[in-house]
Amino acid sequence: MNSADDGGVETRAQGWRTLAALHARIEDVLERALQQEHELSVSEYALLDVLSRQEPRLLLRMNQVAKVVVLSQSATTRLVTRLERRGLLQRSLCETDRRGIYTEVTAAGREALERARSTHDETLAQALKDAAQLPELAPLVDALAALPQSGATR
Repeated sequence: MNSADDGGVETRAQGWRTLAALHARIEDVLERALQQEHELSVSEYALLDVLSRQEPRLLLRMNQVAKVVVLSQSATTRLVTRLERRGLLQRSLCETDRRGIYTEVTAAGREALERARSTHDETLAQALKDAAQLPELAPLVDALAALPQSGATR
């Protein structure tokens, strides 16, 4: 590797460290707020949110859920089991393939999600505002603000 490549490698490494720092900072703030006010972890909230946005006919299998919430298959299974025990999720077998297991949000899960949504959204907005005050994180916060709106509905 020549010295010209070293600058690009270091720039990418520094960018990654900065992104990881922003992520950790925001996740920590969200975790505390969701746990304190709603007894939900960030992962639990994310899973409820992702599953609640699925079309009723387009249920996700457990391996798809793991990819969406960016957890290992075993961590996803533990997460689903925890939420199922609390009555927030339910699992069902796929009618066309008995090996497939779907996960759906229950009515209680939708209620819990709706109660927690404003806490999540307000905490996220404040965490980003606070991060924008730090010179090393401000460019990433600006980049997030510049992303196009997804058009997702709730």
